[in-house]
Amino acid sequence: MVTFQTEEGSFRDREGRVFYAEGRVFRALSPVAEAEWQALEKTSFFARLVADGKVIPTRPADWSREQLAELAGFSDRWTTALEHDRLPFISYPYEWTFHMLRDAALLQLELLEAALDEDMMLKDATPYNIQWRGARPVFIDIPSFERWRQGEPWIGYQQFCRLFLFPLMMTAYRGLPFAPWLRGAIDGLTPKECSDLLSWRDLVRPGVLVDVYLQAKLQKGPSGNGPSEAPERTTDDLKRAGFSKPMILNNLGRLRKVVSKLSWGEQRSEWSDYAAQNSYDDENRRIKRDFVEQAMAGRTWQLAWDIGCNTGEYSRLAALHSRSVVAFDADHLAVDRLYLELKASSDGPDNILPLVVNLADPSPALGWRHGERKALSRRNQPDFILCLAVLHHLVISANVPLPEVVEYFAQFDAHLVIEFVTKSDPMVHKLLAHRQDIFHDYELEVFEAALARHFDVLKKTTFHNNTRILFFVGPLAY
Repeated sequence: MVTFQTEEGSFRDREGRVFYAEGRVFRALSPVAEAEWQALEKTSFFARLVADGKVIPTRPADWSREQLAELAGFSDRWTTALEHDRLPFISYPYEWTFHMLRDAALLQLELLEAALDEDMMLKDATPYNIQWRGARPVFIDIPSFERWRQGEPWIGYQQFCRLFLFPLMMTAYRGLPFAPWLRGAIDGLTPKECSDLLSWRDLVRPGVLVDVYLQAKLQKGPSGNGPSEAPERTTDDLKRAGFSKPMILNNLGRLRKVVSKLSWGEQRSEWSDYAAQNSYDDENRRIKRDFVEQAMAGRTWQLAWDIGCNTGEYSRLAALHSRSVVAFDADHLAVDRLYLELKASSDGPDNILPLVVNLADPSPALGWRHGERKALSRRNQPDFILCLAVLHHLVISANVPLPEVVEYFAQFDAHLVIEFVTKSDPMVHKLLAHRQDIFHDYELEVFEAALARHFDVLKKTTFHNNTRILFFVGPLAY
């Protein structure tokens, strides 16, 4: 019997259901979606975008209808299935940087324009349909492609605004982080919310008048306060009037210009210059790099996490010994710089996915029955974890008990390189400068005892004037 497991996001898709079987990724299709797939498969743009790495490689599943019927949950509602290439890690837009979300938005517009050229359409316009191979966005929701019917408008326009354009504007025009809004509202910002965040001075900025202010105005009732049915009536009117392809393409071209010009002017953050300003001299930096190099050498790790990656020095090192690396940091600007460097590099690593993640407040499970977006710890599991110069921040800054940090890492059954920074180190002095030292569990003896309960210590070294200790540990061998 083949194991059946549904994927997040499939609850709302009435024409397709993603599931895993035998370590592979499949998508069940309804009769309607199957007909659209057959039309899509005949186009030239689809093959070109797959070859360019912009759309996930997809093919008919190599199972018979009878075999598919044996899958638990595969009902008569589904008539066939596709198989997708499996990606190493699933991420969400509230974990992306500004330029990642902007590049994903531009890809969405590019795909729609290419589809329209061959009388196809994208019925959705959500960043949740886009994932990443390293620093390259890739579109994964194949059933979103459908045949365009003469006179139909682009029904994904409002969704594009709510989940792409408005969050980008909020950061570009107001300097506000978009992640809390996307994490707090699975369907994104409403036009009114975005309008309320902007000022009348912003009306002269590209896109604000047309895409924000007018949408917000249309969604107000006759009194100016309540909701209106105007957007729905407008869509029906456009269908009856005959919404032409050039009109859609003109709108796409306008939106591409607006999105391309959006920029984030932040230049400095608390940790964005850490690599240049930390207290390591060349010798201590060499000791640390050699330790990580020796720990990772000798095998190829499937998925490595670099927690507290900053601008990615050790992520790049991990990439030499791993099929895939996910680089986490809570500092948005530092991660955005890493993304832009990876994107611009023609000979650098192509297997690093940079994400904005605060381990003390990681992404939770969201959506219907907490199943549409998985919690960070419930996605693809790492077999190697780097946790360098992070432990003291979790314990002292975030007030997480030290033994619980060790227990968190133990759940992954992975190998771990972790750095313990003693209280005599200048960085810990800085953290304790304006607070009482109530962190009695933050001692080397407590840390080593916690490690011993969950890991075998494979290697250990002390450096930086004996204020820092590196541990390489593996799961206990019972």
